[in-house]
Order: sequence, then C-alpha cells, then structure tokens
Amino acid sequence: MQLPLVSRLAAHDVLAWRNGHAVNLREFLLDVQALAARLPPGRHVLNVCQDRYRFLAGFAASVMAGKTSLLPSTRTPEAIRQLRDLAPDAFCLSDHDDGIDLPHVAYAERDAGCAAPAEIDMPRIDAERIVAQVFTSGSTGTPVPHAKAWGALVGCVQSGASRLGLLDGRRHALVGTVPAQHMYGFESTALIALHGGVAMSAEQPFYPADIAAALARIPAPRMLVTSPVHLRALLDAHVRIPPLDLLLSATAALPADLAQLAEARLQAPLLEIYGSTETGQIATRRTAQTDLWELLPDLRLEPEAQGHVRVCGAHLAQAQVLHDVIEIVDQRRFRLHGRSADMVNIAGKRSSLAHLNHQLASIPGVRDGAFFMPDAETDDSVTRLMAFVVAPGLDHDLVRAALRERIDPVFMPRPLVLVDALPRNATGKLPRSALHALAMRAPPPQIHDSSPHAD
Repeated sequence: MQLPLVSRLAAHDVLAWRNGHAVNLREFLLDVQALAARLPPGRHVLNVCQDRYRFLAGFAASVMAGKTSLLPSTRTPEAIRQLRDLAPDAFCLSDHDDGIDLPHVAYAERDAGCAAPAEIDMPRIDAERIVAQVFTSGSTGTPVPHAKAWGALVGCVQSGASRLGLLDGRRHALVGTVPAQHMYGFESTALIALHGGVAMSAEQPFYPADIAAALARIPAPRMLVTSPVHLRALLDAHVRIPPLDLLLSATAALPADLAQLAEARLQAPLLEIYGSTETGQIATRRTAQTDLWELLPDLRLEPEAQGHVRVCGAHLAQAQVLHDVIEIVDQRRFRLHGRSADMVNIAGKRSSLAHLNHQLASIPGVRDGAFFMPDAETDDSVTRLMAFVVAPGLDHDLVRAALRERIDPVFMPRPLVLVDALPRNATGKLPRSALHALAMRAPPPQIHDSSPHAD
C-alpha cells in the first residue's frame, strides 16, 4: 500500500507560515522536488535545519529520494560518532553553521523565478518503507534508535490530530517551542502539517516574548505546542499572548496546578500527550480536569508478566512494552505512576522519581527541580537520593522544610542543591548523563543529613 506525502490539503491551501507569509502546498512540493534533486547518494540524512519549514522540506525531500532521516536526541561529538558507526554513509543537511563532523549539504532556497509546472503530482510512499530512525532521549540511559515506517507515522499523526479536534474543518495554525528533530516535535509540529490539516510556523521561539510574537504572526485559530518548562516560563513572564484555541504539552509530567493556571490565564484547553519514541503518541488527557489518560482510537493495553503493560493495535506494527508503571482503569483509560526505571526503594518503602519531582515542583517559589538516584558504586554501597532545585528567593532550609511536609523522611534528598538552572535539553527533558554530571559537581551531604531517617 502507498500513502501520499501530504493529505487533507489542496494545492493552494496554506501548509506553513514563514515570516508572516503563507506557503501553500504547491510551493512546498516545488521546494521538496528541487531539494530532493540536490541530495547526495548517501542513504542516511542527519537533518539539523533550525527553520521548521526547512526541516520539513528536508525530511520530505529525503522521503522522496528514498533516504532515511536520522533524528538523534543529542548532537554531541560522541553521538555523532555513534551515528557514523550506525550509518557510515550519513550526511548532514543544515541551514546554519553547526560544527557537526559529517559531510554537509547546505539548505538552499528554490529560485522562485524559475519556470514551474502548472500541475504537480502528489508523491506516494510505500507504507512499509522506513523513513526515519528516531532515538530515545537518554533520560534513563544510552539513546537507542527505533525505525519508523511511513504508514505507522501517518497513522499515528492522523489519529492524534483527530483526538485533538484538528480534522473538524477548522484550519489551525501552529507555533512550536520544541525542536522538530525529537519525537514529540517531529509528530506534533512537523508531520502534523503533512497529515493533520494544520499550518505550521517555521519559527522555533524559546523566550516568552518571542513565543508571543510568533503567535501574533499566524492567524486564528491558533495552537501552541510546548513543554511544561516552556509553559511555566511563559506564564511567569506575564507577556501578552494572542488568543489561543488549543495548548499541547509533552516531554515531562505536567503538574495539575500548572495546567489549571495555563487554562485560566490563556483561556484555552490544554491537552497533554503521552507516548514514547518507541510507540509515538498513544494517549491524551486534559490534565487540569483529570489524572486519567485516554488511549487513542484502536489502541489497547494488555497486562504483561511482572506488572508490566504492553500497548497494541492501531499504528503499531507490533506490541510494545511500556517502560512505565501503569494502572489500567478500564479498556480506554489508565493512570500513570512514573517510569519503571524511576522507581526507588529505600528502607523498604517505594516511590517514583516522578512523584518526588512533582512534590518538589509544588513548593511555592520552586521554578524547577529534579531528584536523582546515582548508580551504586558497589553491591554493598549506600546510594542516596539527591535533588537539584531552581528556587530564586528561597534558601536551602526553606526548601527542605517545605519538602519534609510533602514526602516520607526516607526520601529526603542528601544533598539538596540549589542551582541557577537544570541542564534540560531543547525539549525540556533531563538526560540522565546531564544529571550525573551535575551530581559529580555537587557538594557532599551535610553531617546531620547522613542518616536515612534524618530530618
């Protein structure tokens, strides 16, 4: 079976907004066709274009040329070395000076003055063809690649767009604060323009004033695709935000109080996406109103051995075991209790890092924070929880006192370290390697904190 490169759009429908100007489907296909003809023979493409439109055109051109896009979670020298081992023929498609040690192709704009055919045939792609290798974030260890077939990506994006109400005839315009190279941004800011009936903004704003300005440059109805970190910064800044019709969040757990504040302040529903690199998006919830997740259509959860759960059906070619602690409520709904790898057991008591992080973030004055459990140095060594907190205006003792009211004493972090910022990546996630590096620079615990039951 073959599926079109773009669906739900006519030739003159707007697919993207660039610097306040509309780009229609016909212009996009011309750009893709021209770029595909310029790509070198290598079968693997590392697409690092910062302009979201250029990224999407580069991805589509790679699909047309029969190539596979590599979408790693990070582009450190070590990550690039791993990519070269995985795909020795890889080249880099870029629209900026990135310093990446791979053969390069510079993105070039199509000459709009050249003659173009009046009609352009819509490319059709084999549904089984692998078009991307997407890598896990490394938040719990080493990033792992996962192959993505064209049909699975299209099915997943269309199912998610239907759940969000984007296929009801109203053409939303979208601004995303997360990069298109990561799974959430890939699906919800890039592929959604190809198969979700949404016109995307080419911008990737980071600061609150830039987010507001990017939203002002697109027409209503508007949607904002973001993360809890970006959302909190946006609300704290008190900038004027143009009217929104929809907010979307993922990459990290969204506190209910933050979701409620966002809906009240921005006067728009906020939906949170649950998914993974392995599965793509599989569930949503309106976090301001419920803690229950609802599966996308035609997906189901099945219990596995040792308390694990797997998800099956719809766009998934095969069942995938979820790396989270899941409580199945009924056929459509479930509760999420944190990642399996996040579970900690101290003095016979169990909790999850996600729960502890939520309690830390709920302290008034705390802008960001994360617990970290270092690896045990030996089998009989004592490993203690640590926490890193961004809380301007609060001191160590105030944070500890507030935290003591919220969690069991055995989970009090030793040490608790106040920092200016956490080493989050572009999607707002905290790779374990980054937390480990922060932990290596942390001061040793105070003497009065040495007992696991100390206050």
